[in-house]
Amino acid sequence: MPWTHIYADKEDWEGLAPEKGLRSLSYVQALNETQELLLESDPAVFVLGEGVDDPGGVFGSTLGLAGKFGKKRVLDLPIAENGMTGVALGAALAGMRPIFVHMRTDFLLMCADQIANHAAKWRYMSGGNQGAPLVIRAIIGRGWGSAAQHSQALQSMFLPVPGLRIFTPATPYDAKGLLVWAVKSKDPVLFIEHRWLYGSVGYVPEGLYTVEPGQAVVRRQGTDATVVAVSHMNIEAARAARALSARGISIEIVDPRTIAPLDMETILKSVEKTGRLVICDCACRTGGAASEIAARVAEAGPSLLRAPVARVTFPDIPTPASPVLEEAYYPGAKDIARAVAEIMP
Repeated sequence: MPWTHIYADKEDWEGLAPEKGLRSLSYVQALNETQELLLESDPAVFVLGEGVDDPGGVFGSTLGLAGKFGKKRVLDLPIAENGMTGVALGAALAGMRPIFVHMRTDFLLMCADQIANHAAKWRYMSGGNQGAPLVIRAIIGRGWGSAAQHSQALQSMFLPVPGLRIFTPATPYDAKGLLVWAVKSKDPVLFIEHRWLYGSVGYVPEGLYTVEPGQAVVRRQGTDATVVAVSHMNIEAARAARALSARGISIEIVDPRTIAPLDMETILKSVEKTGRLVICDCACRTGGAASEIAARVAEAGPSLLRAPVARVTFPDIPTPASPVLEEAYYPGAKDIARAVAEIMP
């Protein structure tokens, strides 16, 4: 059974391990442990990217790996994103299992040719004979003044690329399980991590295990409205659920966990129960996962809806640098609660 609980605030997870006998790790610890286990278990696995061997270890996610496995398996690379991606892709095609780390999704644009025109298409162009087992860890973030060129969430731009899987884990459990699956896969995976999830804590089993992509999970049962929450929006949705519950409104939170492939069966089943849908995504409004989910619901189950679909996303403007403007730019629990309330009778 998949681990379904999500911890919105510190008091939710405090005492988890001693009180319930469960092993808990932070999201970033889960990422670090997963890479360590994969490096230990498979000599074909290696980690590369800008700053992976730095003292900070990419916000802690690669901390200590270079010291343990050496700089031939944890490689710092120059700031030449397209070339770096080509190195990783070439290694994947030669039989290696690279985990290529990007600290900012903004610079995936520099790699778009390698990702979209080569890695994603290799299996198709080889008649199904060879895939490209490349995992690209890309970090999105918010609220640190990084502004228009260092805090974008551009995963939506890769949604239309056939052959590319896009994972958006929201919990430490899923981060570990999906990363293991991605590295063992024969095809490319864009693995999206939200920086604000790094400190969140949850249950993480020891050893290697996998979480299958394309299998959404219901984080919270509800009856009045379905809230589909991508990545960090699960945290905000859990907070919104508390506020709405005090007003007598029960929401069901569905975490798709991966946006390519997308589990529409679970989403439609929830909408059939509630009759209302709010989609929350860590990306701009136009052309994102929220738009795609809304379109698929309109195609497959328009009669299920008793109210218009609502979306809670970033606005279609560049990210501001000012903390005051950032606060207005990024949606949160209040925005989700307001969107739900507006579609209630």
